[in-house]
Amino acid sequence: MKPVAALVAAVLAVALAAPRPRAAPPDVRPVHGLSIYGDLKYGPAFEHFEYVNPTAPKGGDVRLSAIGTFDTLHPFVLKGVPAAGIGNLFDTLMVGSADEPFSEYGLVAETVETPPDRSWVAFTLRPQARFHDGSPITVEDVIWTFDTLRQKGHPFYRSYYAHVARAEPAGPRRVRFTFKRGENRELPLIVGQMPVLPRAYWAERDFTRTTLEPPLGSGPYRVESLEPGRSITYRRVKDYWAAALPVSVGRFNFDTIRYDYYRDGTVALEAFKGGAYDFRQENSAKNWATAYDMPAVRDGRVKKERIPNEIPTGMQGFVYNTRRAVFRDPRVRQALAHAFDFEWSNEHLFYGAYTRTRSYFSNSELASRGLPGAAERAVLDPFRGQVPDEVFTREYRPPTTEPGGLRPNLIAALGLLREAGWVVRDMRLVHAETGRPLEFEILIDQPTWERIALPLAKNLERLGVVARVRTVDSAQYEYRLKNFDFDMTVAVFPQSLSPGNEQADYWGTEAARTPGSRNLAGVSDPVVDRLIASLIAAPDRPALVARTRALDRVLLWGHYVIPQWHIAAYRVVYWDKFERPAVSPKYSLGFDTWWLAPR
Repeated sequence: MKPVAALVAAVLAVALAAPRPRAAPPDVRPVHGLSIYGDLKYGPAFEHFEYVNPTAPKGGDVRLSAIGTFDTLHPFVLKGVPAAGIGNLFDTLMVGSADEPFSEYGLVAETVETPPDRSWVAFTLRPQARFHDGSPITVEDVIWTFDTLRQKGHPFYRSYYAHVARAEPAGPRRVRFTFKRGENRELPLIVGQMPVLPRAYWAERDFTRTTLEPPLGSGPYRVESLEPGRSITYRRVKDYWAAALPVSVGRFNFDTIRYDYYRDGTVALEAFKGGAYDFRQENSAKNWATAYDMPAVRDGRVKKERIPNEIPTGMQGFVYNTRRAVFRDPRVRQALAHAFDFEWSNEHLFYGAYTRTRSYFSNSELASRGLPGAAERAVLDPFRGQVPDEVFTREYRPPTTEPGGLRPNLIAALGLLREAGWVVRDMRLVHAETGRPLEFEILIDQPTWERIALPLAKNLERLGVVARVRTVDSAQYEYRLKNFDFDMTVAVFPQSLSPGNEQADYWGTEAARTPGSRNLAGVSDPVVDRLIASLIAAPDRPALVARTRALDRVLLWGHYVIPQWHIAAYRVVYWDKFERPAVSPKYSLGFDTWWLAPR
């Protein structure tokens, strides 16, 4: 294997020796931003995003929490657990706005160009763009970053950039990415999300290894100090090169941000109540309802707020690892879902706070509902006989215990299990031919999940199924998930209003074989692959909606998860030291737009 420096030199030599790309055709012109279908909210002369306070004061120290531990400051490779907040060190070519479905505006890139067919994209870099050591961000840095992330980075990047053929210089400050044949309108925006890393800094370092050496970045913060595995503090870069750009105005207002790590969520909650840190996003309905009955909330020293959002909530659920023999039959997966009593959990554990999730794209127009309409049928018809008939004939609804309670569900589950070859012998469910018991492990990393998983295991016991709940520390949990070393776990698959390439990482066949991918369920279905490709190639918004709903139906009737619940608001609790803009972004909490109230 060539040394990194030699490899970089070879790559650059080939790139620089290559013929210059032809000049852009007349209908391609540099613009300040891109959206997936061409509609931008902010014009070329915009001064700041609507959801910021452009005169927000800078200053002050903020303490936040994280769970578990960390062992690396290098977030771009598979190895290690990166420190919370490390992304604030790295600037990207473009920045997404938090009040549009999928739009980006220039950060490192001053302008962007792409033809109507989006077969390539070119970025012209800002001359003032700098790394923290004062060195300029160059075209060579961009190309090196792209090549290195694909070759040595986290497997996610290989999937995400799979349809990018090459990156090459197109001028002193201009870099061009050429795409492989196929229709993918979001590829220019995907490339725009790419961080730009310093080629010279990494020339004498091994990119594949974990490190606790603070890396050289270009973003609004740098690492000030750390206690490995216990805490990390970031300091705002006073002379941040992009501070006055429209995409940065009103953001990154805290002087320092410190993350302290706690063993689990219960310890972290008590630490917050004791004033050990300042801001908390509450994900537990029980905690939201009961944990904050304390003097500091009653007298106003601690604020408790629900901040509505319009974010697609995606899918959260118990995920079957279909790589395991016990879960390969979809009838088994469908049967076991009948043992999850959401209605009981919502009443007794969640104080009625949640809505049952019925779609991988819940809380959005992308969610399938009712029977397929004409546009969806046109997408799905070529796959008749290759997908469950229910895709065409029934609306997916997860099993419910209303009004009959759990018993009818368990009877239905036993019927499905018998069809799949399982029988009850001596109060245990075993396979009729092999005598193998139906048993598996539910892997979690937070004790708070035990109160959800244990009732499911108890209900499964009534079917003769043995489900063991195992709680491990966060480092072991992440390692096992990266290597698909689990039977069942709890996971969230977040979604955007413009789904695209990330769907291949969630559900694609190649991702199912790639350690570190987000295809935890091991979905490996040529129909799903073709639907993902169709979704990525959607020429307009109506086509995207129809194709996404079609994918949703096929995934739902594949029974890859037991759907759980969602809520369309952020629940936040914080000590009364913050102020925030009058307008909240639709698709983000926007904590980077908050500031500390003057005292």
